[in-house]
Amino acid sequence: MYPSLRDRLADAAPVAAVDDDPGAPSDGVDRNVVALGATSFFSDISSEMVNAVLPLYLMLTLGFSPLQFGLFDGAYQGMSGLLRIAGGVVADRRRRYKEVAGFGYALSAACKLGLLASQAWGVTTAMLLVDRTGKGIRTAPRDALISLSSTKDRLAESFGVHRALDTAGALLGPVIAFLVLGVAPRAYDAVFVASFCAGLIGLGVLFCFVQNRTPVVSEAAAKPSWRTAAGLLRIPRFRRLVIAGGLLSLVTVSDAFIYLVFQRRTGMPSRPFPLLFVGTALAYLVLAVPLGRLADRVGRAPVFIAGHLVLAATYLILRTAGPGVPTALLLLGLLGTYYAATDGVLMALTSTALPAELRSSGLAVLTTVTALSRFAAALGFGLMWTWRGPEGAVAVFLVGLVVALPVAVRILFSEPRTVAA
Repeated sequence: MYPSLRDRLADAAPVAAVDDDPGAPSDGVDRNVVALGATSFFSDISSEMVNAVLPLYLMLTLGFSPLQFGLFDGAYQGMSGLLRIAGGVVADRRRRYKEVAGFGYALSAACKLGLLASQAWGVTTAMLLVDRTGKGIRTAPRDALISLSSTKDRLAESFGVHRALDTAGALLGPVIAFLVLGVAPRAYDAVFVASFCAGLIGLGVLFCFVQNRTPVVSEAAAKPSWRTAAGLLRIPRFRRLVIAGGLLSLVTVSDAFIYLVFQRRTGMPSRPFPLLFVGTALAYLVLAVPLGRLADRVGRAPVFIAGHLVLAATYLILRTAGPGVPTALLLLGLLGTYYAATDGVLMALTSTALPAELRSSGLAVLTTVTALSRFAAALGFGLMWTWRGPEGAVAVFLVGLVVALPVAVRILFSEPRTVAA
């Protein structure tokens, strides 16, 4: 008789990556990880070409108030979170991580054609939210595939390599949009066409060069479902990570709001606004792999916490920012460092706390919680901006982060194994 789900999950030993995979070279990062990074590279060129012009377009062209933008920004991030568990469960159940991720990438690429055909702000907003739906479907299967393609001692480095390639695309996307609009002002249709083509290339890389990697599953393994995904929260280490990640996400200001506050405080012209995204992406690109290697060596939880200390410094700079290139470079460098120390590192840390056959589902649960927390954070920041102005909103979130950090440290370090993972 098979053990119950409760017993199975309570006793689950953390199964990390596939150490004996013949496709994983012992002297470097697996080629599957590099191919997934190339897929994300082109996909992020596609997405960030559009994202880089959205904040100013919505607030200056469509006249969104800070509260309305906060609601949209939160929904834009939270929409992907709502479907991550579905994508993760389907991928675990079918053992078809590549195909499920591919469907998400295809959906996002197709939305760019929808943007090209839309003329009203309502249709445009709907297309953007569908794009986030595609992102939600693909994220957990993709990250599970990275984990299953990596050895345990290179897990954070593998996520760092993927995030570096992903961020290179995020860096080039705004530059391309900036150049296109520089040559043909307000030619948003040209941006959408170029965005679609980049997304299509990324989809081709995925299906031509990425291989499925499936874990060895015993007969006693729990069958993936919504119930088993929720049941993963019975694993103490995983539950701690979800709580800590969700708590810190509640006090994280989105990039778009940080850039808008900086633009308001410094009186920066609208035309170079997309280049703010480039500065953050460049810092992330440079630091993702080194900080991933550092996390593998000294512990992933300490690096994750250090990243949020950098975020607190970012808030301080934003709170007192004056005009000038040096201030902008410092702000963007700190923000990129925060992402490099937290994004892939959290995925690597969580991967070691999950059984291999439910890894996609577990990562989906984590990212759903953090995405919904960021939705609440965006809405809260919009409310604070409306009530107390941008400086007051930043001050409230800075205090919130200072209060949340010791709580997160206590949660993460209450079990010694979490620190070493």
